[in-house]
Amino acid sequence: MPYALPAARVLGLTLVLLGAAPTALAAEGWSVVPAAGGAADGRPSVYAEGAPGTVLQDAVSVLNPGARPLTVRLRGAADDTPDGTSAMDGRPADAGAWIAFAGRARGRRTAVRELSVRVPAHTRADVPFTIGVPAGAVPGDHPGAIVASGGGRTSAVRVRLRVPGPALPALTVEHVRVGGGRISYELVNRGTTVLAPRLAVHVDGVFGTLLDRGPRVLPVELPPGGRAVLHEPWTDPPVLDAADVRLTVTTAGGVRSAATVSVRFVPWGAVAGAGGVLVAVPGVWSVVRRRRRTGTRGPWRGGRRERDGGAGERPGTEVELTGAVS
Repeated sequence: MPYALPAARVLGLTLVLLGAAPTALAAEGWSVVPAAGGAADGRPSVYAEGAPGTVLQDAVSVLNPGARPLTVRLRGAADDTPDGTSAMDGRPADAGAWIAFAGRARGRRTAVRELSVRVPAHTRADVPFTIGVPAGAVPGDHPGAIVASGGGRTSAVRVRLRVPGPALPALTVEHVRVGGGRISYELVNRGTTVLAPRLAVHVDGVFGTLLDRGPRVLPVELPPGGRAVLHEPWTDPPVLDAADVRLTVTTAGGVRSAATVSVRFVPWGAVAGAGGVLVAVPGVWSVVRRRRRTGTRGPWRGGRRERDGGAGERPGTEVELTGAVS
């Protein structure tokens, strides 16, 4: 449930002098936390639940333990990574776009998307905000964040909003490509819940398995409608082979999606340098296709086989967040 606020606090800031307890923050500078507590003794994030068309109220606290006044600018933002780092770019998406603060325009109090707050020295400012859930909001999880910038740095409070209704997890793997020493692909969350996917990679060549990586958690958390481009390293593909690359992604609750792409590896540099090899290539591919149809395995390899079955050294997955589903 959202944090309850008296009417007076919804309309403006509350300033409280910091006592002896918060002075431990002085070495780290100012901080922003959910109102009425922080990670140590209160809420680590703002949690709220509301039906479409409702307006929820809560507050964050900006603590200034320093000896000088501080001006901090607050705004709503997207949050679609496990550690909240994507919120720092300030993109107002999903719940981040539904956050508003009490500001002034033309001498009248009104809702604003960004707010500057001046916090005196040794003072805590409680800043109320609202989350206006749109009438057409789909059921499920809607992550966001409140980003605070001031004093040369940026910090954020994560906002976790849930719109009641049936939870429909759905995930697809799309646009699998191989090249440049990696396997690139896209994950798209087409459901209504936040997903933490796990990936398994299996590559079969003509003469056997080239790559076999067991399921592992990916460094990405996809909100409903979220899309991410990821890159799986494969630095030693075969020199001459025809391979089927299969990616399988699973999440909690039994969600599963897979995609396969076929790729051929040909040493075109060597082929261009020897005309006789050009003549021989069709015969090689004829043997390759015949062996694939009959399931024949042999000792000849074009590249080193990698197989860890989920154990051993883990490759580092690269992630590019590209925004909402299009």
